[in-house]
This record gives sequence, C-alpha cells and structure tokens, in this order.
Amino acid sequence: MKKIICSVFSVIFVLCAFPAVNAGAQARSTEIEALRGTKLYVYNWGEYISDGQDDTLDVNAAFTEKYGIQVIYDTYDNNEAMYSKLKSGGVSYDVVFPSDYMVERMIAEDLLEEIDFSNIPNFSYIPEKYRNLSYDPENKYSVPYTVSYVGLIYNSTMVDEIPDSWAILWDEDYTNDILMFNNPRDAFAIAQSLLGMDYNMESDVAWRTAATLLKEQKTVAPVYVNDEIFLKMESGEAALGPYYVGDFLTMKENNDDLEFVYPKEGVNYFVDCACILKGAKNKLAAELYLNFLNEPDVALANAEYICYGSPNEAVYTNPDYEYFEDELLYPEEGAFKTQIFSNLSKHTLDLMSTLWDDVKNYIPSNGSYKYVFFGDDTVVSSTGEDMTGDTVKYGICIGVFLLICAAYIIFRFVRKKYRENI
Repeated sequence: MKKIICSVFSVIFVLCAFPAVNAGAQARSTEIEALRGTKLYVYNWGEYISDGQDDTLDVNAAFTEKYGIQVIYDTYDNNEAMYSKLKSGGVSYDVVFPSDYMVERMIAEDLLEEIDFSNIPNFSYIPEKYRNLSYDPENKYSVPYTVSYVGLIYNSTMVDEIPDSWAILWDEDYTNDILMFNNPRDAFAIAQSLLGMDYNMESDVAWRTAATLLKEQKTVAPVYVNDEIFLKMESGEAALGPYYVGDFLTMKENNDDLEFVYPKEGVNYFVDCACILKGAKNKLAAELYLNFLNEPDVALANAEYICYGSPNEAVYTNPDYEYFEDELLYPEEGAFKTQIFSNLSKHTLDLMSTLWDDVKNYIPSNGSYKYVFFGDDTVVSSTGEDMTGDTVKYGICIGVFLLICAAYIIFRFVRKKYRENI
C-alpha cells in the first residue's frame, strides 16, 4: 500500500513539476529571443576563428543567423597587448580569449565575470583533464578554447641538420636568419628552458640571468615577430623561428620545406580560454556564444581552421577530423618536457617588463658591426622606435661630422687666445 501511495505522489510531483520546468524553458527562450538585434563585442587573437574562407564555416555569421545577435569582432597579437588595451579603458568587450596565465591574472584583478554554466550545456564536451586547471581551479571563469604547445620551426633547405635544442637560435651560422618571439613571456621561456629554470620562478637573479642570455642572442641579429612569422617562414626569408605548433601546420601548407620539433630542454604547454569580461553589457549573449563555440560541428570547423589542438572531446575523438591522432598536435603524454605559465607577482611582472625593454634596446659590443654595417635587421632605439641599419650608419656619420666641427671650433678658439697672449 505504501508503494502505491508513493507511486501516486511521484506521478503527481512529476506532473506538477513539468509545467514549472516548461515555464522556465519558455522564459529562457523569451529572454534569448529578446536579444535579437543586440550586439556582442568579441576580442580574440588574429586568425583564431573559422571565418568562411575557402568554404569553411563562418562561425560569427552562423551565430548571428541562429540568434540574431550581431558580432563585433576585433583581434590582438598577444596577451600583453590585449591586457594593456583592456586596462587602459576606452574599450568595452563582452568576450575575450586570454591564455591560462592571463586568465589567472585577470581573475586576481577582478576583470572576469563568473559564468552561468547552466547556459553552456555544451561544456559537457570538455573532459575532466581540461577542467579545474591551475589558472581557474574552480572553473568559474573560463571555457577552454584551444590547447597546444610552443616548438621550433625550421626550413629544412636552410638548416644543415634536424635541430633538437633551443640553442640553435644562438648559432652564429644562422646570423640574420633567426626569428624570435616579440613578447616577453614566450621569449623568456625559451631562455629559461635552456637554463633549466622554472618558467614561474619569483627570483630576480633567475630573470636577470635569462635576460642576459637573451641579450647574447642579439649577436646573431634575431628579428622579433608575432604573426609576421607566417610571411617570413613561408617565403623562406628566415631559417628558424619559435612558434606554436598549430601555426606551423598552417605554414606547412604554404611551404613544404618547413619542419617542426619540440626541443629537448622543454616547451610551454598552454590553454587559451573563452571568458566573459567583468561588466559585460550582453552577458547572456556572451554565454550563448561560448556554448555555440562548443557545438560539435562549430568546434570541429574551428579546430580545422585554426589548426590548434581542441579540448572538445567531440572533435579530437572524431575519425573524420583532419588532425585526428596527429602526433605533433596531440603528442603522447610525457613525450617531452612541458611547463604551463602561471600568473607572476606584480614585482616580477614589472621586472620582466623592464628586462624585456633592456633586451630589445641592447646592441652587443662583440660583433655589433654585423648589426650596423651588414644586413637589414631592425635595431630598437632607446626611445623604443625602430631603426634600420642604414639609419644607424647615417647617425654615426652625422656624429663624426659634428665631432669634427666641434674640434675645429675649439682649435680656432684656442689659436685666437694664443695669438692674443703673444
């Protein structure tokens, strides 16, 4: 009898709850429908979303078609440039795509909104190994977008043998043919790898030692690049350059001479995330966007367009995925040493910034004639402005001329005084 009564009450409860659930769904549907005609401001890395080129899916256009929300889309070159622009004010975005350590920093500085994951059911496609990571341990503020590694790209027709160490970026045999990251965190990580250091050390001595090594690299005249590396490596203008494995796969399509290795000293493993900025004016639309990015077909289109590793299980387990089980993009765990960036203290961040300026402005004494008189590499002036080798030569000539003029004037003055005293 008790079982019958319980069953009756269960049926009654379900029947009573159903209208409430249905009403909630309808309310949410009405909320979403009300977003039609609004705008969503998105700030992302360059070349970091499938945009309809070569018959690929135009993700932003597809989102607009589905929800009637216009996507206003801007891009940046690196985390530091993005952070500086946001901190300077005068810009207002809803969605941004920082890397792991920058997510941690933005959480600490209260720059990100907590995400309502009830609006992101597609988060179920993100497996446990990509959740609750060190930069967002409670997974309140971020949805993984891509995962990948830094490595070394080289032109097999210009490099004598397969490199296995970051040290080749200091090899004088490749003077004027070496590219280097034009952002401090990635550049310092390469020097730190060579020195056997932790990327996240809070030691002034360690960072100064790494800066000294980066200064020594100036003797081979490295060219500092971000996305410019695509043109330089694809055209054969440079022999060697560190960059992200996903971007190598894109370059490889345009120059089959390019190859890629993970140096033995270790590399940076990173996760780029989709986040919602604090005070976002269109938060529900932002959550819809994050959910949309993880629709299996959308995530697949992005993964094949960007060529970075996908944290979406529906993508990387799909045999039809172009990079399914690709050994470079999805290497065997433990195949090489990796480190992930963490947020640094303000003191260390300020020190890194100062040391990076020192590195960029440094002109080596040994072999500096290569910089000034041979090659077209760019030197950075003390004001931070670029100077070509020709500019430096002209400056030296003008300086010598002014010294001669000053010497002549002093000579005339001394001779005049001498004659007056006779």
